[in-house]
Amino acid sequence: MTKIEKVEEVARRLKGLRDSLDLTPDDFAKACGVSTPTYVEYESGSSDIPISFIHSVAHQYGVELSALLFDEDPKMNSYFVTRSGRGARVERTKAYSYQSLAAGFAHRVMDPFMVLVEPDDKRKDTANSHEGQEFNYVVEGRLELRIGGNKIILETGDSIMFNAKIPHGMRALDDKPVRFIAIIS
Repeated sequence: MTKIEKVEEVARRLKGLRDSLDLTPDDFAKACGVSTPTYVEYESGSSDIPISFIHSVAHQYGVELSALLFDEDPKMNSYFVTRSGRGARVERTKAYSYQSLAAGFAHRVMDPFMVLVEPDDKRKDTANSHEGQEFNYVVEGRLELRIGGNKIILETGDSIMFNAKIPHGMRALDDKPVRFIAIIS
């Protein structure tokens, strides 16, 4: 399945959720903190859908993040093992890939991901924000993280925790990919 098809599938699930709640695009957008035109782009599948937005929708409407991202309802409530390289994956853009590390665990209070950011100098500098907190641990490579007006360089083995309401964005440094664990609450 191509990245475009994956975005289109997430878009269909967003529209399905909105329809099931009998909400207009305007009401849904307002409740999730984005403009109506931005939401309509997300729902149409013609625009990348930030993970922060999907996370906000999941929290706003009490649905599992993995149901929106992967069309899978978590079933385990005592423990869930994700074997190396086998977590449910979504590639938001050419530069970003998220692999869920706990998609099968029901009623999570946090969402852990293995994130791969490819170097891409042509990518526009975007920032996202969402409710809760975020923890990032760099597994491999060097990452530039922008939080508000601050630029922080994280090396392999470094970690950071921050208020995810503050607009934040990242990019891989040294023309090499960076892998990090992101835990979003």
